[in-house]
Amino acid sequence: MIDRTFINTWEDKKAVDAVKATGRKQLIIAGLWTEVCVAMPAIQAAGEGWDVTAVTDASGGVSVEAHQVAIQRMVAAGVNMMTWLAVAAEWQRDWARMDTAVKLTETIVQHAGGSGIAYLWEQQLLNTPVPAKAG
Repeated sequence: MIDRTFINTWEDKKAVDAVKATGRKQLIIAGLWTEVCVAMPAIQAAGEGWDVTAVTDASGGVSVEAHQVAIQRMVAAGVNMMTWLAVAAEWQRDWARMDTAVKLTETIVQHAGGSGIAYLWEQQLLNTPVPAKAG
């Protein structure tokens, strides 16, 4: 946690230094208000050459219009847009990675609505390994 006063996180030197210290070059951002917490740092970081992705369905504006306009501004600034499920799938990459597949499967079933049910059906249809429940 970083104590800061800047509205735009990317204007806070402590926050930026903490991100830079990771050595990574890609930012994945979600926040309470798309038009503030997400758009402001995403647009600034993208302008500085970072590969920035905003997670659209893990963020929300004060209105549907505010959320949509913020997304449009970010796209125009070169920020990538993804949903949480797309991010999770890119991180998982392979269902054979059982160390993370169990938790991701549980998350998809619990939070992806009909997609969770479709995923379980697909596992049965393709006879892919169904992760055993941890416990």
